[in-house]
Amino acid sequence: MGSAGQGPIRTAVVGFGISGRVFHATLIEADPSFSLDVIVTADPDRAAAAAARYPKARIVPTAEAMFALAADLDLVVLGTPPATHFGMASTAIAHKLHVVVDKPFVTTSAHGEELMAQAAEAGVQLTVFQNRRWDADFLTLRKLLDAGALGEVRTFESRFEWWRPEGFGNWRDSATTAEGGGILHDLGAHLIDQAVQLFGPVAHSYGETAHRGLAPDAADTEAFVSLLHDSGVRSRLWMNGAAAVPGPRFHVLGSHAGYTKWGLDGQEPALDAGLPPSDPAYGVESQESWGLLGVDGATGAVPAERGAYPQFYRLLAGAVLHGGPVPVDPADAVDVLKVIEEVHALA
Repeated sequence: MGSAGQGPIRTAVVGFGISGRVFHATLIEADPSFSLDVIVTADPDRAAAAAARYPKARIVPTAEAMFALAADLDLVVLGTPPATHFGMASTAIAHKLHVVVDKPFVTTSAHGEELMAQAAEAGVQLTVFQNRRWDADFLTLRKLLDAGALGEVRTFESRFEWWRPEGFGNWRDSATTAEGGGILHDLGAHLIDQAVQLFGPVAHSYGETAHRGLAPDAADTEAFVSLLHDSGVRSRLWMNGAAAVPGPRFHVLGSHAGYTKWGLDGQEPALDAGLPPSDPAYGVESQESWGLLGVDGATGAVPAERGAYPQFYRLLAGAVLHGGPVPVDPADAVDVLKVIEEVHALA
């Protein structure tokens, strides 16, 4: 960064799979507060794609090669499998670099607390990419709750379900629980985080997991989690990548009304298809996708808020350049990991 700390924030993205290619590189390129200087990938096809898409970035094959360039960097973004997060984040912090870690943050809550302590001592920013806080449906529900449209909320049901029985075709299909694998780590990191953001700390948790994948030693492929919040709200969360008929994304019941929303947020497929975040159509849900608010026999569609994944990097720029809050407090991600650990211990 310049001597006045005005940017651009010189950034390296580690990994050029779904996380690095679809989310981080695209969002960083779209934000003038950042420059995309280095992309790390050992895969020749991905390296070629990265070079073609981002001709100004240096493409290097290893994290070691990237850290050799640390003097010319300000920020490292880790879009790699979770088993690699602790080691690479710790090394980045030792180089006095700010760090974004994809979810799940790390494989254990103890590792997360250790990274937080390291970042505080080094005086660098550490945050976790909980992008689902900026889903259109989540922002819409939060607005309804803030307005008291449902009255006193009693139960919150939330699902990430889809039909992909063949698996992901990547590391997720074989990773063990100890490696941060499994759908509870992968999607529970989002669903639990959203529930806590809406309804506060968890007093008690319960969960069930099952493995129905092709790799016998891999982690869970479906999960259910029940949370009792200190606020009294009960959250019930489902994760399943082999759901032949998915349930509603949200089903929320309050003392005055309920809210039901079907379908997943459209920002990921839009980014994957090449729609830039600056496009007026980005993050906008069609009217057919709007959720319904009301009581049985008298419901109406609620216009969706605009999805806002770019907000993560806008907030991060404010933290790095001006000392504002990070977009996601890593302590939140540690709290989510503790819930996941409790569920795994009981399941």
